[in-house]
Amino acid sequence: MSRRKEIIPGATESEPNPSFHDYMDLARPFTLLAPFFGIFSGALIACGHLGDHSKIMIGVLAGLSGSLLNAASNSINQYYDLEIDKINKPERVLPSGRMSVKQVMRFAWLLYIICILIGLLINRAYLAVVIISALFTWGYSAPPIRFKNNGILANIAMAVPRGFLMIVGGWVAIRPEDWLHPVPWLIGLIIFLFVVGAASTKDFADVKGDAAGGAKTVVVIYGFKKAAQIITPFLVIPYLVIPILAIAGLLRFNTIWLTPLALWGAYVAWLILRDPDSLALEGNHPSWKHMYMLMMATQLGFAIIYALPAGAA
Repeated sequence: MSRRKEIIPGATESEPNPSFHDYMDLARPFTLLAPFFGIFSGALIACGHLGDHSKIMIGVLAGLSGSLLNAASNSINQYYDLEIDKINKPERVLPSGRMSVKQVMRFAWLLYIICILIGLLINRAYLAVVIISALFTWGYSAPPIRFKNNGILANIAMAVPRGFLMIVGGWVAIRPEDWLHPVPWLIGLIIFLFVVGAASTKDFADVKGDAAGGAKTVVVIYGFKKAAQIITPFLVIPYLVIPILAIAGLLRFNTIWLTPLALWGAYVAWLILRDPDSLALEGNHPSWKHMYMLMMATQLGFAIIYALPAGAA
């Protein structure tokens, strides 16, 4: 049941008095963990060890900016998806009346500005990653681009900032002069492929509102069963690429130990394929939570391997 906030005395009805909890609901805290660990993992991979505490702190700061950028993205998405959320998620802060559209947009802009300031503080290469990521997160939800209305392109647009650029961003935060090094780009590509498929796990429960609002997600276009068949290979294939790159000498050989994560990906795929229709019955299907945990395990797995004293990347 949605909670509605009382309006403060003298305020207009369009300006509620949101609480800290309301802002947290808008930011969606659980979704902020993956960008933090993704960027922080990229920083650890660039360090190659855990001995330089100043670089570790830069990685933490960069990771924090990644979380804030994701919170800004969540806010922008809810701003532009208000009519859709009235159908899919009426308990959210906007359709429930706990925040106004102006408050949500101000919060998003504040977060974007903070991220850019952190990028300026770290270095120009990281700032470039922040700006590119911000443009993708904005374009995913906002017209006239609104990648969300373009099927698999929406998944790709989401996978660039939330998959590919996280590792790269963490790397350039530490080693900006070495931004062409293949390691962060290859690891970023692996996570990118995973997110291309995993991004749709959230869309099954939203299909009614998405269809009514004109959002042409993979699930809306192809239906539950075919969409499940399209996305599930992406939950396994990236982990089968790892040993190929490791044997070819493009990644550290120890990364081959991450290959068994394919079994976890296969389990998530099974959760989806066994009954695709059931994903529409609840907002946080187990596959959605497994997707986030598997992605963080992958990010931290690479970080641990490259931070071990076996030589730099």
